[in-house]
Amino acid sequence: MKKTAISRRSLLASVLGLTLAGFWPGFAHADDFKMGLLVPGSVSEEGWNRIGYNALKGVEQQLGAKISYVELQQNPASFEKAFRDYASQGYKVILGHGFEFQDAALEVAPDYPDTYFLISSSAIHEGNVIGLNTDTSQPFYLMGVIAAKMGHKAGLVGGMEIPPIQQAFAGFKNGAKSINPAFPISEVYIGNFTDTTATKEAALSMISQGADFVLPNASGATVGGYQAIAESGPNVRSFSIFSDFTQVAPNNILGLYVADYAQGVVEVVRSIRAGNPPKENVVFGLKDPKVISFAFRDDGPVSVPADVRTEVKAISDKIAAGQIKTDGN
Repeated sequence: MKKTAISRRSLLASVLGLTLAGFWPGFAHADDFKMGLLVPGSVSEEGWNRIGYNALKGVEQQLGAKISYVELQQNPASFEKAFRDYASQGYKVILGHGFEFQDAALEVAPDYPDTYFLISSSAIHEGNVIGLNTDTSQPFYLMGVIAAKMGHKAGLVGGMEIPPIQQAFAGFKNGAKSINPAFPISEVYIGNFTDTTATKEAALSMISQGADFVLPNASGATVGGYQAIAESGPNVRSFSIFSDFTQVAPNNILGLYVADYAQGVVEVVRSIRAGNPPKENVVFGLKDPKVISFAFRDDGPVSVPADVRTEVKAISDKIAAGQIKTDGN
């Protein structure tokens, strides 16, 4: 299949993917089915943008779709133009990989009723705009439990102050407070998703104030937080989120939260292709182990003790069963 990567200029002038068994039958006219992707940064870096790209590749490999993607900066005007460009070319599905694409999709979608606009990290379901929301508060709740069990103070570094990141941090805080209501947690947002230096400086500031558990969650700028953690020595700990950052901070990361978004997106697109689009927004959680996974490391200088792992497993099972609400205030 032909794949195109469209630069922003030409557009204005465009997890580790899990292979699913089997292929969609009858691909005689596979080129008629096209999917586009909008990402708020580079897909070449580990993290949020790579997850969106892996999902797109999963649709290409498993459903035989023609695919294309465009890397955009934080410019809402360019979001709308990108959506219109793809929709006007007959793309059946367009994934805006991030909550920031929601408003542009809602503006464009009524003009293209035969195109489905999927929005990552969104709870929307309005006409042909469908949110795909990974409940990150659930794995972050587990991280908060571990931080309160093993540490003295936590620091949370976010990109932009938007609902998906707020939800994740709420989960962490609720998990920590469930163990120790007095556990101190500081929280800061750098105001964008691209400034790795700002993320690093924010993390270093928290560490200088006594934080021994630090979590960066800033899309493409996340790596700056892990750089700060690595430079601060093995007594500062963290968790790898969305992708594997253990090479950046090999002595600090206790566990990995990986969103295998590809499988979830493939199944949603499969249902759209079959004429059965989701009737409500799609939410992935710990009940979906093939999409969301949380694993401990055993190859670092510090690991999570067995008794804490047992407790975390029990809590995870309760979350998956709906017995613990992770993002409530």
